[in-house]
Amino acid sequence: MKRIKTKKLLKIKDDRGWLAEILKSRDVDGKHFGQLIVTTALPGKIKGNHYHLRKREWYCVIKGSGLLTITDRKSGETKTLKMSDEEFLLVEIPKNYLHSIKNIGTDMMYLIAYTDEPFNPTDEDTYYVESKR
Repeated sequence: MKRIKTKKLLKIKDDRGWLAEILKSRDVDGKHFGQLIVTTALPGKIKGNHYHLRKREWYCVIKGSGLLTITDRKSGETKTLKMSDEEFLLVEIPKNYLHSIKNIGTDMMYLIAYTDEPFNPTDEDTYYVESKR
């Protein structure tokens, strides 16, 4: 899946904790900034399971572990990626790709998600699909 981009992130640790630069304007082609969210998932629970016609999203698990499933709605090709706080990974999800993430750990999973267009309740651009997992 050539359109799926990943970037290995540097986690800088010291005696106070850690810091990681998750998303920069160059990661979103220097465009205006959209919306950044933090969401959690209980063990075994799935978040997402939707696609967007206009928006791109970026996912980064900052605590816990999850299995991200991305499906190209045109070709049907599917890719799964394990994401965790042990190996930081930023995943770009293109427009029109179905995506969901399942908490595969035993503790709460924390996910930072960025979308390049802010949420608009009168024009959501989020299309949900019934989960098959």
